[in-house]
Amino acid sequence: MSRLCQTEGLNEDQVEILKAVRQFVDEQIIPVAQELEHADEYPQEIVDGLKELGVFGLTIPEEFGGLGESLLTYALVVEEIARGWMSVSGVINTHFIVAYLLMQHGTEEQKQKYLPRMATGEVRGAFSMSEPGLGSDVSAVATKATKKDDGSYSITGQKMWLTNGASSTLVAVLTKTDEGAESVYKNMTTFLVEKEAGFGETAQGVTIPGKIDKMGYKGVETTELILDGHEIAADQILGGEPGRGFFQMMDGVEVGRVNVAARACGLAWRGFELGVAYAQQRKTFGKAIAEHQAILFRIADMATKVETAHTMMVRAARLKDTGQRMDVEAGMAKMVASEYANEVVEDSFRIHGGYGYSKEYEIERLMREVKFMLIGEGTSDIQKMIIGRALLKDYKLK
Repeated sequence: MSRLCQTEGLNEDQVEILKAVRQFVDEQIIPVAQELEHADEYPQEIVDGLKELGVFGLTIPEEFGGLGESLLTYALVVEEIARGWMSVSGVINTHFIVAYLLMQHGTEEQKQKYLPRMATGEVRGAFSMSEPGLGSDVSAVATKATKKDDGSYSITGQKMWLTNGASSTLVAVLTKTDEGAESVYKNMTTFLVEKEAGFGETAQGVTIPGKIDKMGYKGVETTELILDGHEIAADQILGGEPGRGFFQMMDGVEVGRVNVAARACGLAWRGFELGVAYAQQRKTFGKAIAEHQAILFRIADMATKVETAHTMMVRAARLKDTGQRMDVEAGMAKMVASEYANEVVEDSFRIHGGYGYSKEYEIERLMREVKFMLIGEGTSDIQKMIIGRALLKDYKLK
C-alpha cells in the first residue's frame, strides 16, 4: 500500500470497496489503458466490470438497488479509477451527477422510475448544461422549452460537451422556460430527456451528431446534443416544477467539482508513481537520477502536492456529506487539485526526459489528459471568483 493518499476514519465497507476497485484498476485498467486511449476506443469491457462491482449504483440508496455510499466513498473510488485511466472516471461522472440530482430533487415517481435501473447501469445518465455560446455564464442558456396547450413542452436548442453523449439513455438538460419569473435564474428548468444509446437521431427530435475530437480524454465520447422540437411531458421536469433548473444544476456542479478534484488527484498520484519509478531506474553519472538532489527535491515537492490535493478533496466531500454548503471548499479543492495535478504530471514528464515525449510511455498520455482538469467544471479563474466573493461576505467590514 502506498504511503500517499491514505484516508483515516474509513469504515470497513469503504476499505473493502476501495481495495476491490484498486485491484480492478491494477489488473483490468492500467494494462490496457494505453492501447485503448491511442485507438480512442470505448472501454466496454472495463465498463462491464464496473457494473459488476456496483460502481454505477455506488451512491444510490439501497432501497433503489444501490450501495448507498457517501460522496466521500464515491470520490475516493473516482480517484482510484482516474489513477488507472482518467477517461474511465468520466464514464461514471455524469451518470453519478444525474443520479445525485434525482436523489436530491426528483419526485418519488422519477426516483422509482430511474434509480433502480441506474444502479445496475441499465440506464446511463448524462448531464447537459453547456452550449456553443455558453461558457461560465449560465444565464445565457438559449435552449428553449416552450409550453404547449396540452401542458407538455417542446424543446429546441443546441447543447455542447456532453460526456457519455452517445452511451447515455437519460440526459438532464437545462433549458429556458420563460414562464414569467422575474429573475432569469428562475426561468430555467431541468428536463429528463430519454433517448436511445448511439449516434444520429436517438429519439424524436433528439440527435447526437458524432464524437468531438479531443487532444486527450479519449475513449469516452464527448458530443453535441441537438434538440429540434423534441416533445416531452411535464412529468419529465426534474422535481415536477418548472423554474428550479438553475439551482438544481448548481447543486450538481458542486458535487461535480469534488468529482473533478478526485480525478485530478488520481492523475497526480499516477504521475508521481511513474516519475518516482523512472527516477530509480534511470542512471546518469554512475547512479540513479533519484539520488541527484535536483530530482530528489522534485520528488518531494510532487508527493507533497499529491497529498495536499487529496486532503482538500476529502474535506470537501466530507462537508457535502454532512449537508453543509461547501461551494468555497469545492472550489478550493477543484482549483488546488487541478493545478497541482498539472504541475505534478509535468514534473514527472521532466523526470522522464526525452522518453516522456514518446507515446510508448504512459506519462505522454497523462500530459494530454491532465489539461482537461484545468477547465472541467470551471477554470481556476472561475473558482477564484467563487471563493473570493464568498470570502468578502464572510469578512465584510462592519
